[in-house]
Amino acid sequence: SSSGGGGGGKSQDEIIMDMSKDILGKIPANFDMEYAQKRYPVMYSECLNTVVCQELQRFNKLLSKVRSSLQELQKAVKGLVVMSADLDAVMMAMFDNKLPAAWAKVSYPSLKPLASYVIDLLERLEFFQSWVDNGPANIFIMPYFFFVQAFMTGALQNYARKYTIPIDTVDFDFEYFKEVPTVP
Repeated sequence: SSSGGGGGGKSQDEIIMDMSKDILGKIPANFDMEYAQKRYPVMYSECLNTVVCQELQRFNKLLSKVRSSLQELQKAVKGLVVMSADLDAVMMAMFDNKLPAAWAKVSYPSLKPLASYVIDLLERLEFFQSWVDNGPANIFIMPYFFFVQAFMTGALQNYARKYTIPIDTVDFDFEYFKEVPTVP
C-alpha cells in the first residue's frame, strides 16, 4: 500500500477503509419489498402504490450495488480478494470525491460530488421509508423520484379515476409561491 505524504498522514488504504466504513455505516438495509407490496398492493383506485414499489426496487438495486462494491473494496484493500479493474475504478472515484461509474449506472441522475451524493441519497431513502411506514406525504419532492413521469402519470390517473373523467382531459396546473412553503 502506498503511504500519504507529510508526517502522520493516512495511507490511501486507510482513507478508503474509513470512507467505506463511513458510507456503509450510514446506508440503511434494503427496503422490505414483501412488506411494501402487502401494504401498497396494485390497485385500480391507487396508482401510486405501483409507483412507490417500483421506486423502492430501484433504490434497492442501488443500495445493493453500493453495499457490495464497498464490501468487496474493503476485502481488496485488506488483500483478501484481487483488486479488480472495477474495484480500482470505485476506489479512484472515491479519492476524487466523485460518484463511481458502477453506482451511477444504477442511480438516479446526479452531478453531485460523492460526499453530497451520499447525503442526498440518505434524504431520498428517508422520504421513501416514511412513505412505506406512514403512507404518502402531503408534499412530494419531485427530484426524489428515479422516474418522475411515472409518479405524475399515477397522480393524473388517480384523479381521473376518482372523478370518472377521461385521463386525457386532466392536466397539471402550476402555482408559483412568493415564499417557499415549509415542509412539515
